[in-house]
Amino acid sequence: MSDEPTAPQEAPKFAGTDQAASLIARLGREFAVVRNPAHVHPPYEIYPLAPKITEPRRRILAIVKDMDGTTTTTEALCLHSLEYMVRRITGRMDRADWPGLDRMRDYPHIIGNSTTKHVEYLVQTYAGDVQPAALRRAYLDAAAWTLGAGRDEGRRREVVSNLCNLGDDDVVNDPEFCAATDRTDLPTAERERALGDLPERYADRLRLDAFTDRVRAAVDIYYQRYHEILAATDRGEGARLSRELLGPEAGRLIDPMPAVAVFLALVKGWLGDDAALFHDEMHSYLIEHPRCDYAPGDLDGGRGRLAALGRHFERWPAKVGVVTSSIEYEARIVLAEVFDVVRRQVERWPLPSEKRDPLVERLSDYRALYDAFVTASDSSEIRLKPHRDLYSIALHALGVAPEEFDDVIGFEDSESGTIAIRAAGIGLCVALPFADTAGHDLSAASFVLHGGLPEAMLAHNLWLA
Repeated sequence: MSDEPTAPQEAPKFAGTDQAASLIARLGREFAVVRNPAHVHPPYEIYPLAPKITEPRRRILAIVKDMDGTTTTTEALCLHSLEYMVRRITGRMDRADWPGLDRMRDYPHIIGNSTTKHVEYLVQTYAGDVQPAALRRAYLDAAAWTLGAGRDEGRRREVVSNLCNLGDDDVVNDPEFCAATDRTDLPTAERERALGDLPERYADRLRLDAFTDRVRAAVDIYYQRYHEILAATDRGEGARLSRELLGPEAGRLIDPMPAVAVFLALVKGWLGDDAALFHDEMHSYLIEHPRCDYAPGDLDGGRGRLAALGRHFERWPAKVGVVTSSIEYEARIVLAEVFDVVRRQVERWPLPSEKRDPLVERLSDYRALYDAFVTASDSSEIRLKPHRDLYSIALHALGVAPEEFDDVIGFEDSESGTIAIRAAGIGLCVALPFADTAGHDLSAASFVLHGGLPEAMLAHNLWLA
């Protein structure tokens, strides 16, 4: 990266304002200001961003990509759980009382960042609607469910810690609370009734008035709903829940993004010339896409380009890493569900069985597919996107040296994700927005492709010269 300014070989451990400004000036010409959660010092951090890359590359050494938004559509599940949290703490469970989160106002602030920052925004935005009694009951119900049915040990420890920090660790041993942990199979309304007068008895001992304390409680309510749905999905109930929560025509809560299976098989070098077999499907997708502006002639030669891409990656496969702000427990269930759908897609691919059958096996297990699998559990809730940490961890896990970062593509769907990619040193940052992130500021990206992975492959040749 010869055109990128380099940091000084020796930097002081402490610096005054003028010296710090001199050091920062040597790190580049574009910076991101990243706000920390409310309980973290300092209130913001400044990241130098890798210079944007828009020119084709002679090789693509590695690809890092987000899970939610560029691999799968779990944003619907996250958004449902966040809206559910707001309904619980405001006591407005009926759509007649409140229509729900606003796509234009709320969505840009609750997709792509850490859960804490999403919840901070919602607790602040809907502060005037919070009902203290509803918040207490929802919080204690969420804590009881997590301790009784939650399967992520980190979440269980966090719930116990929060109960103590919010004012009363005695509730964990309260007989009524302990009984509630055994009633986790009941519907939400029945579970709440089963708490009896517990929320009222602890009203003076639970500190839920301060903003940061309400955020703690609301985070636990969000995760309870999210993990309740994940547990049901893990039991094979994903299709039923999707119909119930989204409607029969709205698709699944967890589904692959368009052409993700073709993309992964292509860059791993498993398709070769057969990549051209997927031309017609991707071509039609781009021509018909409401936010793309391609005429049929704009994509002439696409079939040949796909075949050439297949041959290139067959000879020089790319390493692939998936990066997500979800914790490991969540990511493993989500990816297992996604690749169960992928496996069924691959079984219908127009390939001879001797080539298709090995692909079915390779693309059915995400653990064997990805060269790096990086989740929030590898870092901390306070260091998630737009902080660079997860992508820096992924680059290290992939064995990519800083002098090779120019040969890496980073795919993201959100404002915070694109900032995190550039802050980690990746200049070829590609935004793939979909309906729920269309309102994000994606100016950090080198390219914004509303046609997703099909557009990256068919129209941009995956940026290979």
